[in-house]
Amino acid sequence: MFPLTPLLALAVPIAVSGTPPQSVFGMRKYGNTRFFDIQAHRGGRANTIENTLPSFAWALIDGATTLELDNGITKDGVVVVWHDEEIVPFKCRDTGPASADDPSYPYVGKYVANLTLAQIKTLDCSVRQHNFPNQLTYPGTKIPTLQEFFEFLDCADPKHNILLNIESKVDAESAGRTHDVETFVRSQYELFASSYYYRAITYQSFDWRTLAAMKELDRSIITSVLVDDHTAGSENSTEGVSPWLAGLNLSNFNGSTLGERIVQAASFIGADIVSPQATSKLSPVLDADEDDYIPFTTYEMVRAAHQLGMLVKPWTVNRLSVADRLLRIGVDGIITDAPDILRRWAQQQKLPVAPRYPKYSVLACLEKYNQIN
Repeated sequence: MFPLTPLLALAVPIAVSGTPPQSVFGMRKYGNTRFFDIQAHRGGRANTIENTLPSFAWALIDGATTLELDNGITKDGVVVVWHDEEIVPFKCRDTGPASADDPSYPYVGKYVANLTLAQIKTLDCSVRQHNFPNQLTYPGTKIPTLQEFFEFLDCADPKHNILLNIESKVDAESAGRTHDVETFVRSQYELFASSYYYRAITYQSFDWRTLAAMKELDRSIITSVLVDDHTAGSENSTEGVSPWLAGLNLSNFNGSTLGERIVQAASFIGADIVSPQATSKLSPVLDADEDDYIPFTTYEMVRAAHQLGMLVKPWTVNRLSVADRLLRIGVDGIITDAPDILRRWAQQQKLPVAPRYPKYSVLACLEKYNQIN
């Protein structure tokens, strides 16, 4: 296990094989700052089946600044692009066992950490979710590995201009449901370092241990703390310390508000970005124009982050009233399920937006790389 020390900023990066191309070294510390950062959450799941190559293809076509995605790790140690700890039935269907008389079959309902890549590759993960009725479906689409995702991007984005925000799905509360912190950090970093997108990656997690460990491994990588009411609170914790915050107690940090203390704690572990939930789980309404609306991302949080040289990029923003409010308090980007709508909104606000990728060439790459059962 990686040690957690207050001297994370002094960690020495390990040597990596290969050198990222010079084209990506031109990016500033926090990525391409020419454009307002519109992040396509899970590839833009309002529009296309989440965390699949089709979703990332359409996010490029829709003009997202950043592709946001999640990583799990299989039983045999392969990093895959998937959000949930398990294979959930409202996203995937079984098509048959990977081998005759496989005792693990059916695979739907099983944890990713307990399935091999061969077993996962049998799944059809093109099921339209009822709460996203406008999702495009690509029947038979398989869960991609992170390496396959990079290979698709090399084709669709030959100049390697897109930014990436990659999340580790480590369960800090229930050991055994996912692989451990060290396995995630080492496995992901090996793929990051060998990719053309090495300097375009932000590494994010709700489990702050993974962020501290990644900084220990490579102090130059951009890290972003994910946080919400639950992970910042004392639920399922001991002595008021949330298991998600790398052993930190927010009450030990300065600040008159929770948001300010979160920022101070994030700075302590060397994070570059704070990525809070936009709307509090305690809010009785979802629209920011309503009187009873309760935000989780506050002006005090944004101000404190900027004073420490950190950026703030809230999630998951699918209402323009919430986007309007966040822009007023000075956020630096927005993570959304609908990057096409947020891009149109950003243009109306006179914000600089990233160019769209050419539809024909992106879809040609999708046809070449997307795996269908």
